[in-house]
This record gives sequence, C-alpha cells and structure tokens, in this order.
Amino acid sequence: MKAIINAHILGDNEISNGTIVFEEGKIMKIGTSEEVEIPDKAEIIDANGRYVTPGFIDAHTHLGIDEEGVRWEGQDYNETTSAVTPHLRAMDGIYPYDQGFHDAVAAGVTTAQVLPGSANVIGGLTVCIKIRLGKSVDEMVIRQPSGLKIALGENPKGAHGNHGRAPKTRMAVAAILREQFSKAKNYMEKKQKGENVFDFELEALQLALEKKIPVRAHAHRADDIMTVIRIAKEFDLDLSVEHTTEGHQIAHLLAESGAKFTVGPTISSRSKVELRDKGWQTYKALEQANVPFAMTTDHPVIPIQYLQTSVSIAVKEGLSEQTALKSVTEHAAAVLGIEDRTGTLEVGKDADIVIWDAHPLKQNSYSWKTFVDGNIVYEQENR
Repeated sequence: MKAIINAHILGDNEISNGTIVFEEGKIMKIGTSEEVEIPDKAEIIDANGRYVTPGFIDAHTHLGIDEEGVRWEGQDYNETTSAVTPHLRAMDGIYPYDQGFHDAVAAGVTTAQVLPGSANVIGGLTVCIKIRLGKSVDEMVIRQPSGLKIALGENPKGAHGNHGRAPKTRMAVAAILREQFSKAKNYMEKKQKGENVFDFELEALQLALEKKIPVRAHAHRADDIMTVIRIAKEFDLDLSVEHTTEGHQIAHLLAESGAKFTVGPTISSRSKVELRDKGWQTYKALEQANVPFAMTTDHPVIPIQYLQTSVSIAVKEGLSEQTALKSVTEHAAAVLGIEDRTGTLEVGKDADIVIWDAHPLKQNSYSWKTFVDGNIVYEQENR
C-alpha cells in the first residue's frame, strides 16, 4: 500500500492539498488531507506540493511495432502484400523492449493504443497496452482487440494503386470497404443458419459488425472523414476517426455523427497533400463544437515523449487547459473504451498516476514519478 500526500491533484474537482491511497494496483482513497485517513502500513510518498494527474494516454501509436533505431527489420506495422488484412493483430508485431516504451513513462505516458499502419484499406486489429517495462506484450495488454484499423486517402492509394493493384482511387477504397463488410454480413448470416463455415479474415470483420470493437479509420481530409462516416452509418459500425486533420472544416457535422475522434500529430510537417490544412485550429474548432477528442503523437511520427509538448502547444494556440488535459486522460480513455479502468483519478480505478514537478501544461515541466498499476516505472530524483 502506498499513499501520495501533499499533492496538487488536477481534475474536474481540483484538490490543492490532496492525498491518494492505492493498493494492489487500485486507488482506494482520494481526497483532501483532512478527508483521507492514511493506514499505518502505507508507504508515504510526499509530493511536496507537486502536481498530480492520471497517467497520460496516447490513443494512436505504432509503439514497438515500428521500432526506433532500426531499419526494415523493425518495421512490422504494414503488411503491404495485400490491401485487405483484417486478420492481422498488432499485438503480434510489438517488440516490448523498444526504446519508445522507456521514453513514454519518462514523459508520464502510461497507456497507449498500438495500431497497424495505414498502407492497407483494412490493416488489422489494434491493441491497448499499459506501459509496464520489462514485460512481455501479453502482460501489458489492457484491451485486445481494441479496434479494427482501416485507412482512407493517400496511404492505401499510394501503397497499392501506385504498384498496379487496387485501390488506385478514393472510389476504390470506399468500394473495397463496402465489399468486405458485405461479405462479412453474408458470412454471419450463413453461420446463423448453422452452416459449417469459417473464415479467419471475416471473423475479424464480424467483431466490428457486432460492435464488439470499433472501426478505427485513418482519415485526414474532410471528404475522407465524411466517406467513412457514411460507410459507418450504412453498416451500423462504431466509428473512431484517427487524425481528423481537416476536422475544423466540418466540425458541425462531426458533432452530429456520433463518432469518436483522435486528433494529431500536429507538431509534424505538412509532409503530404492531405496535410496541407493541418494546424492547431482543429482542436479549438472541435472544442467549440462540443466534440470530445483524444490527442496523439502517432509515435514514432512524433516521438511519444512529446505528447505533453503537443498538449502544451494546443493550449498556447487557444485550447482550454481542461480540454487539453482531458484529451490525454479522460477523453482518450473513452475513445479507447477503457474508461472503466483509467483516465481519471477515482476510487476503484487503476493507480496510473504521474507526479509532475510543475504544472504539466508548462513545457519545461517533467515527470517526477510515474506509476502504472501502483508500481513506480519511472522516477527522476536528481534532476
């Protein structure tokens, strides 16, 4: 059992002199120092007035599946031999000893979703992990699978159309999605009739059609976003739009869509046509339209340790502090479907906690101690 005392706890109910007691990975008590009685057996951690938040969550990464410091040997995120690979699992490509995991916890990131890349129209199954260092991937999983990755726009067109394979156009991308989901619906009907059929690829699509997992759609441009919203309505899919770069152009339509959204990375350059209108205005526009969203680095596009930097810049560019923090905590957890476990500091939730040396929205602040499931995974004592 541990107890963090003298903490400035950030959240909907900010506590200036707070205490958090946690045991066996779960938060047992939280409140002001006057409210919370600390058991005698608790190990005391004195925050000495430092700021405390839930562990940050990066809702869209290729952490460990697109390894840093290596070439093709560690690039296991795009199986470009086919445009349709729904049966692939990101979990099977993650190298848990990649440097990115160490960088993440040092920057207060305790949870991440790892996705296949966006070269394919249908890329495979995503996974949410806790960043527990020195573990196998199996010991890191918090939700498996956490979604079905699909992609619209330039990436699948370039990876396949430029090599003489479908899709070559946006029309073909949409047609392939409709074709595959239609096949999966027919497959489900055959199974319901008692026919002895099994298709590994269609089993993955069935998870999405049954809404057991969301479809996580790589889409930058406004037209691609609207296309996937249209397809999601046709097949009654639970939709999460990834990147949402031109979301500010259609914020009012996003608010009506019922979809979830992840925005970013925004620090990166406008490296392709789809990113011509990329900017910090997207965050403010979605906030004004009352559209909750998560923020992402798309690691390693932007190294995951700069998630905090992204949040800080978004505030500098007009996003409210409350929405900014929620985009990497509460809202991010909701986008990933793990809000029952993490994303807020509440009794019964996982003890994923960061003690910051200063307010986390200050660009020069850093994690003093990072906890995952109540265990210290990073501490900086002498900085």
